[in-house]
Amino acid sequence: MTRTLDIEPIDATFGAVVRGIKVAEVDDETFRALYDAWLQYALLIFPDQHLQRDQQIAFAKRFGPLEFEMTAISNVRSDGTLRLEKDNDDVMKILKGNMGWHHDSTYMPVQAKGAVFSAEEVPTIGGRTGFADMRAAYDALDPAMKARIEGLNAYHSLHYSQGKVGHQTRKADGEYSGYGLHDGPVPLRPLVKTHPETGRKSLLAGRHAHNIPGLSQEASDSLLRELIDFACQPPRIYHHDWTPGDAVVWDNRCLMHQATPWDMTQRRIMWHSRIAGDPASESSLAA
Repeated sequence: MTRTLDIEPIDATFGAVVRGIKVAEVDDETFRALYDAWLQYALLIFPDQHLQRDQQIAFAKRFGPLEFEMTAISNVRSDGTLRLEKDNDDVMKILKGNMGWHHDSTYMPVQAKGAVFSAEEVPTIGGRTGFADMRAAYDALDPAMKARIEGLNAYHSLHYSQGKVGHQTRKADGEYSGYGLHDGPVPLRPLVKTHPETGRKSLLAGRHAHNIPGLSQEASDSLLRELIDFACQPPRIYHHDWTPGDAVVWDNRCLMHQATPWDMTQRRIMWHSRIAGDPASESSLAA
């Protein structure tokens, strides 16, 4: 029997908190209602879930095939010791890189559909996750800017974005994803993306985007920075303060997200399951 969903929109152009259910236990009809709410709000927040690993993976798979089942986003090593900021190893550089606004996997041949993210341990200071509504950002652009960017594309590369934080990854013939390597050219993606299920247009930018064909380096950098700065303003942003047991699912096709700094003398253990994009709609353009 379908339960009436207790959905409370957050104070932004997107996002909602869903209370009173355990996502690991919802039936198919309730999940269909959840999925419809997800398409509407793009970000759903579920307090007090405390998902086990298999439960999170199973819930994520209900949204579609997974790019990967689960990985830890954490400053805690597998032996339980803390990875310190001064270590500045590759994992720390990835954690710092993730603090820039981005869409997941735009640097891969197929952009991710979304993700399920859950909190196991959280610090007392910092460590929020920010989200930005790129649908509302596109809608708020003036007509001249919409006309300017329609038809423009940008390359997306993790080698480029991680290079900005001093992380020397391999280039396109083995582009480092943070979770493995893939072969192939640097993906080219449009600045204006149409959502395959809702039909809404949104901006597609973020820290991986660079080198807009037809523009100088300076003009490309300036335009991409302008779009991100415009998008990431209230009421189009929300930063989630985590409580252990929280779970969220977001639509990577129309939201950007970012990590934020925290006191890295404190433990932070988060679990990320990434939903694979449909190649029919999420593949990069032919370069």
